[in-house]
Amino acid sequence: MSTGATRETDRDRSPVTGVDVCVVGAGPAGALVADRLAGEHEVVVLDAGPRFDPADRLRRQERAIRPAYDRPDVWDGGGDRDAYSASGEWFYPLNHARVKGIGGSTLHWQGMVMRLHEDDFRSGSTRGVGPDWPIGYDDLRPYYAAAETELGVAGANDNPFGPPRDQPHPMPAFEPSYSDSLFAEACDELGIAMHSVPNARASESYEGRSACVGYGTCQPVCPSGAKYDATVHVERAEEQGVTVIDRAQVQRLEHGSDRVEAAVYATPDGEHRQSADVFVLACGGVETARLLLLSASEQYPDGLANTSGRVGSYFFDHLFAGVGGVLDEPTRQNHVGFLTSESHQFYDEADADVGPFKLEFFNYAGPSPVELALTGDDWGDDLLGRVRSAYGNHVAIGALVEQLPRPDSYVGLDPEQTDEHGNPVPDVHWTVGDRALATIERANERQREILETLGAEITWTVGPEDTGPAYHHMGTTRMGTDPEHSVVDPACRTHDLENCWIASSSVFPTGGATNPTLTIAALALRTADAVDAALTGDSF
Repeated sequence: MSTGATRETDRDRSPVTGVDVCVVGAGPAGALVADRLAGEHEVVVLDAGPRFDPADRLRRQERAIRPAYDRPDVWDGGGDRDAYSASGEWFYPLNHARVKGIGGSTLHWQGMVMRLHEDDFRSGSTRGVGPDWPIGYDDLRPYYAAAETELGVAGANDNPFGPPRDQPHPMPAFEPSYSDSLFAEACDELGIAMHSVPNARASESYEGRSACVGYGTCQPVCPSGAKYDATVHVERAEEQGVTVIDRAQVQRLEHGSDRVEAAVYATPDGEHRQSADVFVLACGGVETARLLLLSASEQYPDGLANTSGRVGSYFFDHLFAGVGGVLDEPTRQNHVGFLTSESHQFYDEADADVGPFKLEFFNYAGPSPVELALTGDDWGDDLLGRVRSAYGNHVAIGALVEQLPRPDSYVGLDPEQTDEHGNPVPDVHWTVGDRALATIERANERQREILETLGAEITWTVGPEDTGPAYHHMGTTRMGTDPEHSVVDPACRTHDLENCWIASSSVFPTGGATNPTLTIAALALRTADAVDAALTGDSF
């Protein structure tokens, strides 16, 4: 398969002169920052990965459904470029769900976009555990609305447990699936409220994107383009004059005592140096911290912007809890490749002992007919019989669970292993904590209760002992007001460097139990406004 990139020698990847803003990373945060600043400022974006050709997406979909390929293979991940180590108490499979390339991990994400709850911003004050954010929900509220418009979110104002809203979503929510109606019977009996899931995918035609056509392979590839990915804003930024350079792996940031001077980046044709007035780091919760650590100097011996010693610290994620089984009736699973119903009913019961969690009613439990057909060695009537007997009666409920930031969970530099440029690879030292494990137990109890009421035979459980991450990298450049205990200020500017901002989930002090991309997008738009104010001399 083609990588979808123009031949490496045919693309100009040389530095741009007269640049106001250099953005590192072309995922959702970097793309939104670049688009927001385009037109008014000279902007260049550097990304470590390639440009993927949209024409290749059907072939990537075919690769995704074949059992011989793992998730990273679909978007050409792995190898020395993406090498890492995981030395923590819990193994962290970093490459399973990240994409390096124009568009970033939105190329393969599921597309759920919830706002954080109000109490998520004040966990220490209201729940008695974890830090408070230095900003509140109301500070981000208009940016949430703007992010929903930018991403194109389909949703409904039917979540009685969610934070307050000022306006409807840009598109109507997707209708509940058939299996949602089965879950609803059990939930009604138990007094559990279900509501729609806001999705960054088109339920109707939206700004050039067609409505979802139901391929069902949302993770790891949407062939139709109905699901948002950051190439939307990359292309829009380029139309306004932004320069986007792919295969430009930033090696280090050159700097003085209080300013970044240049990003040194490696391309297939050599090493280059991009200077700018302002720098915005938007390369994710792991690579942002790694880049700062790789940029250590005499002024910053422990890593750039790290006089607090907090760069890389407090790495955290969301955790998964799940229970599944089978029913004695068709459930029509795998007809929809994304979630259409969830419940936040138990979210704000969180306290110091049990964290917030949300229940997710799966539309894709059990094997699909394609998976069954590709994993056997039978043919004809035997294959048809096996598919008929094994497909269509599965059911499952997942949950996203909060993990609190911990000082013994961090991203560092591996002392021995290096990437293809000789730089130390990231070492993810991940620990989980008892509160998160107790929350998983609580979620499992609710999940079993619903499935038993539904009459399902429970066949599997993902509980505290075998949980895994949701691949939401957060916390490694924490936001705060005290420079001794945080990396960036409430406007996401680094405390140590007057011309360096960070647009990433890495600035999250806590993560609640909602998918982070909408908050990443809202913060990116807010950060872009702060950068614009700094460049123009306006107040922010």
